[in-house]
Amino acid sequence: MVFIPVQIIGTQRSGSNLLRLMLNQLPEVSAPHPPHILERLMPLLPAYGDLAIESQFDQLIEDVCTLVETNPVPWAGLTLDRPAVRQRCDAPTLPEIAKAVYELKADADGARIWTCKSMANIHYAAELEQYSTPPRYIHLFRDGRDVALSFKKAIVGEKHSYHLAQQWKSEQEASIALYENLDSGRVLRVRYEDLLKDPETELKRICSFIGAEYSATALAYHESAESRETANSGLMWQNVVKPVLTDNHRKFLTGLSEADVRIFERVAGDTLEKLDYELVYEKDGTPFSAEEIADFSQVNQELKQEFRSKLRPEDLEKRRPQEQLLKAIAGRLPLIPH
Repeated sequence: MVFIPVQIIGTQRSGSNLLRLMLNQLPEVSAPHPPHILERLMPLLPAYGDLAIESQFDQLIEDVCTLVETNPVPWAGLTLDRPAVRQRCDAPTLPEIAKAVYELKADADGARIWTCKSMANIHYAAELEQYSTPPRYIHLFRDGRDVALSFKKAIVGEKHSYHLAQQWKSEQEASIALYENLDSGRVLRVRYEDLLKDPETELKRICSFIGAEYSATALAYHESAESRETANSGLMWQNVVKPVLTDNHRKFLTGLSEADVRIFERVAGDTLEKLDYELVYEKDGTPFSAEEIADFSQVNQELKQEFRSKLRPEDLEKRRPQEQLLKAIAGRLPLIPH
């Protein structure tokens, strides 16, 4: 079977789990919770040496499969057969392994379309374009100030508005560039706020784009076993067992301080306007000084450590196997002489 790959791009905390769970309700679509294969393992590829060497490539396949098997939200109904993964790879590369495991999951689900919601894969679009069947991209975007507020409450990610604005701006600009550079019809832009306002219309538009038949079962995502499993795997996914939260936008107006909003708009104001989000304050593109950025970075690290210390023991336990795997791989990195 020739599978249709679909890649959701943009920035996390923009409704990608909501969209994933909606699409996963459709019989033709497989949309498992992402282990973030490329984001986590691309930086560690030097640990594997020359992937043209069979044993080295086999080790990478083994580690990718283990990363999937230790995902906090399990990939139900799939046993990853390493030789089957290798057989599906058209070249000895990490993106090919990622494609192979998603195809095997789709095959196990009886689906012909697989969807990856690792939104940071926008940084690896050039590699994804090498697939024999290049992906269809869904650029899912949300007001960056609401994204920042969501990250500030989540157990993962950056915590200072400066760093969150930098990340959001970078990922949105890359997504916009991909939309402008690829052939017409390769990238669909979906505004999170529109998905909340009229989910049926937006889902029908998305289904038409990916080549899937729309079904109202997509709107019952919150009743699915996958939603329950996702919600049970971490506090930051609790909303996925609720119906669409139609008012879940512009929360930053009361949730962020004036200073946070001003910092975000100063860094990413141009990008907010490109995506038709109105600025709250007068436009100010003055760069921050090195001293200010150093202060922001210190606060950011302190907040990240504070959030880590507040993790529930059960959340820590669910994340530990993947963290141990990645730490072990990093330990195999060659020493770089100074």
